[in-house]
Amino acid sequence: MATQRLNPVDRLHRQFKASGMTYPVLADRSGVPIATLKRIFANNSTKASLVHVLAIADALGFSLDLNETTNVRKNQARKKARRIVGIVQGTSALESQGLDEEQIKGMIERTMHELLAGSNRKLWSP
Repeated sequence: MATQRLNPVDRLHRQFKASGMTYPVLADRSGVPIATLKRIFANNSTKASLVHVLAIADALGFSLDLNETTNVRKNQARKKARRIVGIVQGTSALESQGLDEEQIKGMIERTMHELLAGSNRKLWSP
């Protein structure tokens, strides 16, 4: 039995669901209004504008040819973990308890894994 190839909008919708992002987060990241996102995903719209499809793809970590290029959840977790650890590092330095590079890397990895294992809300909140 041959497998059916998904159209780009279906692939984007699956990636959106897998990412754990909310519509407001995707709208913010892509610049596509929430109502338009919902309409595109609900109708599997073949009439969606290329500009919107490309903006959604970019926000979800797809390249121009719509092949998955990055794991958007993992990238978000790494970015947020670095920010959190940077705050801790700054506070520790103020208290004369600065961290060495290996400790920082370990903290980033642990924080990243905690974010990925936790709620999507924490992962995608500012």
